[in-house]
Amino acid sequence: MDAFYASVEQRDEPALRGRPVAVGGRPEGRGVVAAASYEAREFGVRSAMPMARAVRLCPQLAIVRPDFEKYRAASGQVMAILRDCTPLVEPLSLDEAYLDVTTNSFNEEFGSSVARRLKQQIKDATGLTASAGVAPNKFLAKIASGWRKPDGLTVISPERVEAFLEQLPVEALWGVGPVTARKLREAGIERLVQVRSFDQAELAKLVGSMADWLRRLSYGDDPRPVVPDRAAKSSSSENTYAEDLVDLAAIRAEVGRMARENAEWLARKRLAAKSIDIKVRYADFSTVTRSHTLSLPTSDADVIASWATMLLEKTEAGQRPVRLLGAGVHGLVAERLAAAAGGVDL
Repeated sequence: MDAFYASVEQRDEPALRGRPVAVGGRPEGRGVVAAASYEAREFGVRSAMPMARAVRLCPQLAIVRPDFEKYRAASGQVMAILRDCTPLVEPLSLDEAYLDVTTNSFNEEFGSSVARRLKQQIKDATGLTASAGVAPNKFLAKIASGWRKPDGLTVISPERVEAFLEQLPVEALWGVGPVTARKLREAGIERLVQVRSFDQAELAKLVGSMADWLRRLSYGDDPRPVVPDRAAKSSSSENTYAEDLVDLAAIRAEVGRMARENAEWLARKRLAAKSIDIKVRYADFSTVTRSHTLSLPTSDADVIASWATMLLEKTEAGQRPVRLLGAGVHGLVAERLAAAAGGVDL
């Protein structure tokens, strides 16, 4: 979906249409941008940015408090449309999913035709635009989906894969953020395909255990299947940021937001979690996880968000640049069993 939270707000409030909009907290309260409209992005406003900085970049920015109930409702409409097309739908978040449309309810032979029909159905049902990437695998489809946003459609047919790869910068590789990209460029790797000929041992020194995976991706090789929803044993959210996060308040806000998304998912599934964890990946790709086991299972958003943000105190977030954050819940049980246990962990 295109600038999902902001687009929902612009759809529902005509006065916001065509204006730079940021969904998030107030700048005076150290709020953080959760989503930015394309008009706001022209000023450099991005998600996870402190709202005070966003207002400095764009003084005319309209700030809207997030309404996750509204976003979940729109997401539910979109996901229902996708699942009517194929059962092989792997949601990544409220506004993004992979689909395997080899077999589809439209009986369309070409993925591009499926994508066009889905985009139109989404627009008709929700009033929102989506961008689609059609390709032989997840890696290429993900890149293609962002190629012509908003309202884009990019097709990478098998015979075009090599030509497409040759035009991509090294940043297009999955997991390569600004810090790693700078290291690779300093080593002489400017384009994605140059990873192929770079010395493997030297590559490993630069990116560690990711070296083999990045080399595979440089050939467009990604064998991961689309995995539809399964019986859940856990739920987690994570995000890799275009710019490393250094502000602790912004980091706390992001972890709190993801923890609340997990709590909302638990509530929808009528589940409760026994443990909470977070993941922090620093700019040098070193990664730490921290967890807390609750005395009683819960789906309470305040409890889950509070523990998730407190776990940050056991990391170096705010002292070291952070490129990825994640929050998750584990040890899931039916909500009725949690209720029978009595109360929540405080």
